[in-house]
Amino acid sequence: MSTYTDIGVEKVGHVGTIEIRRPPLNFFDISLINQIADALDEFDRDIEIRASVLSAQGKAFCAGANFGDPARQAQEARAAEKKGDPADNLGPISHLYIQAVRIFRAKKPIVAAVQGAAIGGGLGLAVSADFRVTCPEARFSANFTKLGFHPGFGLTVTLPELIGKNNAELMFYTSRRVTGEEAVKWGLANELVPQDQVKSAAMKLAGEIAECSPLGLLSTRATMRASLADRVMAATNHELAEQTRLRATEDFKEGVKATEERRAANFRGR
Repeated sequence: MSTYTDIGVEKVGHVGTIEIRRPPLNFFDISLINQIADALDEFDRDIEIRASVLSAQGKAFCAGANFGDPARQAQEARAAEKKGDPADNLGPISHLYIQAVRIFRAKKPIVAAVQGAAIGGGLGLAVSADFRVTCPEARFSANFTKLGFHPGFGLTVTLPELIGKNNAELMFYTSRRVTGEEAVKWGLANELVPQDQVKSAAMKLAGEIAECSPLGLLSTRATMRASLADRVMAATNHELAEQTRLRATEDFKEGVKATEERRAANFRGR
């Protein structure tokens, strides 16, 4: 297995494991998503690996992008200044979504071990897996509208297909946090176990999958996921355009600030 900066990658029998190591909140960026996609590519090339588990160290599974990160804000400000358009600072996010689509092109089943919060793009990452094992303490949230912009990471395709259009709309329009119990009821997660057993239960499920024929798994998954990556790519193109437009607004700045300050946002529709 290759060595990565922000993830731990191992092989346990016929199961490949990827552990995100940016605790406690495991915020993502292009580098992290690229590393996960690279590891999945590596698993696809390894004839011994038949399934994988995606887990995370720390309190959260993945709290999405850290919009309040000073380094990120400085980088985006420089990009906007250079291009003369504040919306142009989203250029790097287009690269992030290219890497995200690579995850959807992985050929072998993935089980996500969601032991904590999966927020925004972190929800998108969790939903990119075939199955999710979770716990009562976990929280699933598409918090984009509370930040003042549009969902991303292909969620406008993946979430409705998983939990139905109306439940997806409920999550998008309210930005509410869905508990682990609710997630299982809605079909957003497949198994509910105590928090300290999430990863072992995910490994057990991946092990059950890995007992099946590798050729049969590849063939069946290719059928079940036919065109998904292409549909996600089309969705991210539209999502990016909307995010670019909305992130240039006063409401987006207020949404991020209100979230950081843990208060209700004072949106003005501009």
